[in-house]
This record gives sequence, C-alpha cells and structure tokens, in this order.
Amino acid sequence: MPYFTWKEKGLTEDCASLNAMAARLQEAAQLLRRMADEGFQVERLDGLQRITHHDPDLFKAYGFVSEEAPERQLGLVLDPASDSNN
Repeated sequence: MPYFTWKEKGLTEDCASLNAMAARLQEAAQLLRRMADEGFQVERLDGLQRITHHDPDLFKAYGFVSEEAPERQLGLVLDPASDSNN
C-alpha cells in the first residue's frame, strides 16, 4: 500500500484521524487570522519565524511568554523624583 510519512510535530502529533488533524489545523488557522487582525506580525530573523506584537499587554493576554532577553522585558522605570532619599 502506498504511503507517506507526516512529519509535523506538535500541532497534530496527538491526532488519531485525518478529520481530527483537519479540525486542529482549522482551529489554528482561525487563531492565526484573529491574531493578524489584532496586529500580530511574523518577522524572520536568522531563518527563524518570530511572532511579534507592539503591545506587550495584548501579547500576554493571548497567553504568550516573551522570549526577549530579561533586560528587554523589564518594564520598571525609576523616577528620581519619586525617590524618598531626596
């Protein structure tokens, strides 16, 4: 019997049928379209695809965890005027 090996890992790895795989892929496509409508973008860097958004709160609302370096994620800005030692 002719066959080919499906090599995708992650999204459809646990699906037991083609219908289950199709449903999973449709759900993913719907999510990606909604993300595109809300301003998410794909950026290519060194052969990798990164999904980005300029609003860190919306990024986090989707449940994503930023892979930026910790010092770039730090949102704390010290205001010298608010320092109680002055």
